Amino acid sequence: MAKTPYRPPEQSKLGQVIDSIVLLVLVGASLFAPIFFGLAGGGKVDIAFTDKSWAGMGQSPLAQSLWEKLGFTTETAAPIIASRFDYSFSLPAFLLTAAIIVIYFGFLIYYSDKEYRDVIAERFDDK
Repeated sequence: MAKTPYRPPEQSKLGQVIDSIVLLVLVGASLFAPIFFGLAGGGKVDIAFTDKSWAGMGQSPLAQSLWEKLGFTTETAAPIIASRFDYSFSLPAFLLTAAIIVIYFGFLIYYSDKEYRDVIAERFDDK
């Protein structure tokens, strides 16, 4: 007895549009969620300079000349130079992220393998 060939399910155009919109919303939410929950961007740290000269702010003569070519003085450049990004690192947050990624890819590989084997078995078992 011959099996009928495998025919994947067909999706309507409306279903494709809804799927696309849902995926777009999920991508947007996944990009916005870390900012919303305060998990992204450590923020900025302001350094207080006691000496607001170019040397006191740690600027070389070359950097000084470049700042001046851009029209900055020591007073106008000081807030920009003093504002630094906070690059602190959280080991627990890193490990949590790594665990989520590993679990996700394990889930993906397990179910993809299962689906692949089901399709191959359905298609070639009788041959």
